[in-house]
Amino acid sequence: MLTSRAEIILRSIVRQYITKAVPVSSSSILEDCGLDICSATIRNEVVRLETEGYILRPHHSAGSIPADKGYRYYVESLKDVELPTNDKFLIRHLFHQVEKEMEEWLNLTVAVLSQRVQSMAVVTMPRQTQGKVHHIELVSLQDNLVLVVLILRGAKVKQQLINFEDAVSQPELTLISNRLNDAYAGLTRFQIEQKLFNLNPDELKVRDSLVKMMRGEDEQESREPFFDGLHYMLEQPEFHQNQRVQEIMQLLEQKKLSKMIAPPAPFNRGVQVYIGQENASAEIRDYSLIVSQYGIPDEAVGTIGVIGPTRMAYERALSAVSYLSLVMSTLVAELYGKAPVDKDE
Repeated sequence: MLTSRAEIILRSIVRQYITKAVPVSSSSILEDCGLDICSATIRNEVVRLETEGYILRPHHSAGSIPADKGYRYYVESLKDVELPTNDKFLIRHLFHQVEKEMEEWLNLTVAVLSQRVQSMAVVTMPRQTQGKVHHIELVSLQDNLVLVVLILRGAKVKQQLINFEDAVSQPELTLISNRLNDAYAGLTRFQIEQKLFNLNPDELKVRDSLVKMMRGEDEQESREPFFDGLHYMLEQPEFHQNQRVQEIMQLLEQKKLSKMIAPPAPFNRGVQVYIGQENASAEIRDYSLIVSQYGIPDEAVGTIGVIGPTRMAYERALSAVSYLSLVMSTLVAELYGKAPVDKDE
């Protein structure tokens, strides 16, 4: 835990580096932070922050830049930030001006978000959330060859052949399917993977087959996201190197963005922040990703996000992503004839 003085100094380093994109000197910290201390004390605190992993100093005489840990500490202090009331009013007004069509809303969302954060904004089309198990049937074909029949909510049927270690009768398969139906009916793939349940080897094979089929169905349902603001991101100093430009262009060309911004957990209306090495995808571990889900749980859910260098305007990004996810949730609820989420006019 940082002392209040160290926290003030760290916040000064982060804010100045986000704004200026150059290492922050001790004299700049002293001028900015408003503490009644001398330069030597600043330097001692900076050394301590470096030792504890909050900042980096590529050259000790050149100043400090935030490390991922420093950005994380800074972001945790911004959890309750909100857009100014005038900005909220303007965004609502913009949405009222466009046609009441999903694609119009999505295009406007990424345009507003990218302009506000000066980085690339991404939004996915709302779609049905992860498929849920309706019924499991196991059919004996011959000896140890078994057909797994999975019926999902909405009457979608998936099938897969699996081999048991030993021959198994149809009555035995019926017992297994009854046990798995009792355990997994109504659950999503994620919930099945998380459920603590004692399974014998044959039941484990069936469970793995169910998870594989459901994962394939979930991935098939995903669509390429809408995005805007690539030009803002490429204007950042971090992208003056051709390698960084090539990296982000490959992400777009290989159509990986929708998987990268999809949160792994069930519906969560809060904003999630992944900084640098916290990202699950190796391709974006030099970037920060700020995402939030929107829509109607269990019916139509999409994701809104911002991707950019770790030197991101986190305060603007957090407040904008949070508010736009609220706006889109309200619009989707109205489109589906559902009770709207809490409005914040």
